[in-house]
Amino acid sequence: MDKMSDLTRKTPLASRIAALVHTHFDGLPARSKPKIFPDGSREWIPMTGIVAFKGENTDSERLHCISVTTGAKCLPASHIPRCQGLVLHDCHAEILAIRAFNYWLLNECHALTIKESNEAINSDDAIDAEHCHASKSPFIRRRKQTQPRTDAGVNWPPFEIQPDVKFYMYCTCAPCGDASMELCMAAQDDATPWQVTRPSDASSPHPGDFQEENLLDGRAHFSLLGVVRRKPARMDAESTRSKSCSDKLALRQVSSLLSCETSHLVTPTENAYLAGLILPEDEITRAGCERSFGENGRMKALAGRSWPINTERDGREIGYRFRPFEVLSVPAEEVELLWPFAKPKAVKSRSVLPSEQQSDSTDSTVPLKKSKPGNVSSVWTATSSLPHPCVMRLDTGSKTLPTLGGSKTGLYETIINGVKQGNRLTTPTARGASSLSRAKLWGLLRNILRSKECLRELERAQTRIYDNEISLPIKDASTYEEFKQTGGDITDPLHIRHEAIHDAKLVLKGWVPNTGDESWSLDVLVDPKKRRG
Repeated sequence: MDKMSDLTRKTPLASRIAALVHTHFDGLPARSKPKIFPDGSREWIPMTGIVAFKGENTDSERLHCISVTTGAKCLPASHIPRCQGLVLHDCHAEILAIRAFNYWLLNECHALTIKESNEAINSDDAIDAEHCHASKSPFIRRRKQTQPRTDAGVNWPPFEIQPDVKFYMYCTCAPCGDASMELCMAAQDDATPWQVTRPSDASSPHPGDFQEENLLDGRAHFSLLGVVRRKPARMDAESTRSKSCSDKLALRQVSSLLSCETSHLVTPTENAYLAGLILPEDEITRAGCERSFGENGRMKALAGRSWPINTERDGREIGYRFRPFEVLSVPAEEVELLWPFAKPKAVKSRSVLPSEQQSDSTDSTVPLKKSKPGNVSSVWTATSSLPHPCVMRLDTGSKTLPTLGGSKTGLYETIINGVKQGNRLTTPTARGASSLSRAKLWGLLRNILRSKECLRELERAQTRIYDNEISLPIKDASTYEEFKQTGGDITDPLHIRHEAIHDAKLVLKGWVPNTGDESWSLDVLVDPKKRRG
């Protein structure tokens, strides 16, 4: 056993994380995986996993797989107004993994609240402070105000990530967009930067700004680097306004992994940010990664900025700031053995013309083997570390939930065109909506905050049983747009988050909002048949 532990510790962290994610994917049912055809060709798909690293040193460390996702599709702009919060706009694996992480985190918060509430009911007296703050979840804990609120009067949410937990993202290929532009150029027959022709308005107060029509395609305009890009697509495909994964990950270096929904419950501390991005070594160009994500890259104007940062007595920082992550590599041969569904890389082949046997020849780029992109996205998350009933009915389309690599399942879905398999994009319904959709995540938060456990906690807070603690907020809104609005209170944590994101988007040149799916309410989750009854 000791020899095995020593061997594990000698294996690089990046390789261990990659192997763990692949083990979990391998356990998924076949319907969630790319197809292999009789002629030997197969579909390719990117895969992403988020893994929690827990421990202060190598002797105590533990790796926990939180989410595993695949996907390479997104919706065109014309479809967005018809989504009604029930359709996923962006099904690239990296984006699904972050949404799945937030789904898992919401359920982890609810499980901890239930455990505390049950203990309070079973106790004759109020829970003493030391018992209340005992560690019950390996991943999150309840915050305790150890000093007065910040000068700005910010009352941060009640939970925070455990200080010995870090999160890593593993991807089987480089994020689309700016971080992969050098790879795109190297794959071309002619890597000469393309000439860009766009109107120049000298009278514009911001002549360098990109308008929507100049939001660049993912694999075009190689002469422009460090700018926001659309998701890549075929040249004949309808245009999308979904930003590339490079751009969205860069934004997360400021806003953290926490979504708007999760930010109601979890405080942004340093370990709520990605600690590292792990890629196959042949998918990394250091120039591209440093430009996209590094402290001296396109976001260097944000270095040292904070929104606001409060340092508590134990030295931990609370608040938003630009936090670059590490980019770690896994040997390409390791990934090749683990991942048969990678996109075949094009190679330069030299074809000799019959009349020119001894002289000239021509270069062409050919794929190594036949393959095409898969259209199925898979989503898996671990269950919460504490047992609790799901506050929303889990309709996975499967009678049993898989146990992957020893991890019990909290969510398992197969998605096509932004909705669960077997449903139609053109007529979205609550039944067909992914648990990661806007409506379902907002509904999950609402149901958690209105659960009897949370209402009991609010009642105790009002009677000052929890005198020094932060209470769970309840925010009602008639539309999703209103839910995401922060109001004018500059001490509201959600207002602070909004300001941090706004400033980051100004630095990321050319960010165009993907609007049109905001003016709906949670009534979209009500079954029309039940409503009529």
